[in-house]
Amino acid sequence: MSENRIGEFVRIVREGAVATVRFARGDGRNALSKQLIVELTEAARSFEHDLETHAVILHGDGAFTAGADLKDPGMDRRRAGGLLERRHMIRIGPELCAAWERLEQVTICAVEKYCIGGGAALAVACDLRILGRGAYFRLPEIPLGMNMSWQAVPRIVSLIGPARAKKFVILGEKLEAAEASAWGLADEIVDDGGALDAAQRLARRFAALPPNAVRMSKVAINAAAHALHQSVSFMDADQYALATTSEDYKEAMRAFYEKRAPKFTGR
Repeated sequence: MSENRIGEFVRIVREGAVATVRFARGDGRNALSKQLIVELTEAARSFEHDLETHAVILHGDGAFTAGADLKDPGMDRRRAGGLLERRHMIRIGPELCAAWERLEQVTICAVEKYCIGGGAALAVACDLRILGRGAYFRLPEIPLGMNMSWQAVPRIVSLIGPARAKKFVILGEKLEAAEASAWGLADEIVDDGGALDAAQRLARRFAALPPNAVRMSKVAINAAAHALHQSVSFMDADQYALATTSEDYKEAMRAFYEKRAPKFTGR
């Protein structure tokens, strides 16, 4: 077994042909700051030319993640400054998800407690998702006046179909582990605290197979499933830039911080 760190929050533990990418911000919530996003992207890219690792697990210590860190100055730059700077900053989320989706190794997301917003976008960019029984997904973006970006929508539609995707993406309500499993968003449900162990067991099964055949099969399946993804999601970052200039977005954020119901006007 070996271990190396990627920056402040991410470490990679390798055991044979299985690698586990673990991230922790030390508060059990693991909100996605700009630095954490950059480190997770770097971690994924470190496997691009790795011919010894055949399965990669992604796991947040404590809760998987509370989603984007709205208090992080680096993330706040997505909504400040000129349009050119904002469009550039918005790219970090889609680039994170794309880095994980592009890997030829089988990727397994081990989720405990909750997986919110950008965390859910990252989870659906992985091949498989294993959840603790008490875990849930939630997408709060639309109730907060934003679109669902990070090119997650076509991935979600591929997994659960358009009708369920509309409920999940638009309503912003919790999707508990049992329902996520019934819908096809969770591939395995285990007792709370057991997601990482279950992911490691499954990863070892994949890693024991002929690596060329596994990699070629994964690439072929992704090509079939994701053929139109870029075509239908290439504008979602610009939609985010537009949505966050609206009065409804500003009202949603004020209401969120003031802990009250928002009053939307369509402006």
